[in-house]
Amino acid sequence: MSLELVKETWPGKIFTITIGATAAEGGTRARTVTLGGHGALPFLPGDAPSPHPPLVAMEVMDVVPPDWPEHLRAPLADVLASPADWARKCVEDCGADLVCLRLQAPHPEWKDASPDEAAATVRAVLQAVPVPLIILGCGHADKDNEVWPRVTEAARGERCLVGMAVPENYKTLVVACLADGHNVLAEAPIDVNIQKQLNILITEMGLSADRIVLHPGNASLGYGLEYEYSIMERIRLAGLQGDRMLSQPMLAVVGEEAWKAKEARLPEGAMPAWGAEALRGPAWEAATAAAFLQAGADMVVLVHPETAATVRRTITELTKGSAA
Repeated sequence: MSLELVKETWPGKIFTITIGATAAEGGTRARTVTLGGHGALPFLPGDAPSPHPPLVAMEVMDVVPPDWPEHLRAPLADVLASPADWARKCVEDCGADLVCLRLQAPHPEWKDASPDEAAATVRAVLQAVPVPLIILGCGHADKDNEVWPRVTEAARGERCLVGMAVPENYKTLVVACLADGHNVLAEAPIDVNIQKQLNILITEMGLSADRIVLHPGNASLGYGLEYEYSIMERIRLAGLQGDRMLSQPMLAVVGEEAWKAKEARLPEGAMPAWGAEALRGPAWEAATAAAFLQAGADMVVLVHPETAATVRRTITELTKGSAA
C-alpha cells in the first residue's frame, strides 16, 4: 500500500518583490533579487513550489561596533572601520545576496553624523558592491526623518529596501521612498494586528502593498524566539488565506539580536560547560536564523561569516524538494 502525501492548497499568494535595479532598469546593480511568490508554507515539497528561495543578507555598520565580543570582531577586524570595505568582504568572501547597511552614526548619542555624511556612506557602499542594498536608520525618529530623504535621494534608481517604518514614525520614510523609487521595510512590535494596521497606513499614502517587506520584530534563541515564530507563522498563514495586507515577504534581522544573548557572547572561561565561544556564537545565530526560515522568513540578516555559510547550506538542503 503506497502512502499518498497530503497536499494543501491556499487561496492566497505572497507578493513578489524585487530589490535592486540593473543598468537597464535605471540602477547600477549587477543583479537583482526577488522575494516572495509563495503559494504554500515553506519547505513543503508536496505543496506549491517556492519560486524564490530565502536569501542571506549581511549587516554592515557605519561605526565600529564598540560592544562586540572578540570572537565576533576577529573575522571582520580588518574592515570594521570602513563600511565600503566591510560590504565588499561580505559579498566577495561570504557570498552575501544583499548588504544591509545600518546607518548608526547619525544617532545623536553616537556620532550625530549629518544627513550628507549618511548619504556619502550609502554612495560609497553602492560603489563598492554590485548587489542590492538594504538601508536601516539609527532608530532615533527625529534624526531618521532628517536622514532618510537625503539617503533615498543618494540611492535614487537603485530600488533599495529602506527601513524601519514603525507605527510611530513612517510618513517621512514612505514619502522619500515614493519619490526615489525604493521599497519600504515595515516593523511592528511582534504583533499581527499592529503589523496589518501599519501596512494599511503605508498603502493609504500611495505605496502599493507589493512594495512592502515585513519585519515582525526582534527575538533570538532563548529570548522570545517562540513568540516571534508564532507571529511570523500567523502572518504567513493570513497571507496564504488571502489577506492582502499580510501577504508581504518577511525579513528577520537575526544577527543584531542573537549576539546580544549571553550564550553567544560569553568566553569559555566564564562558562566552561558551554564550550568554545568561537563555535557557540555562530551556532546561536545560525539556530535563530534556521527557526525563522521555518516560520516563513524570506530573508535573514546575519553578522558572522561562519553563520552565513552555515545558513546558506541549510537553505540549500531545505529547498532541494520545494524549489520550482
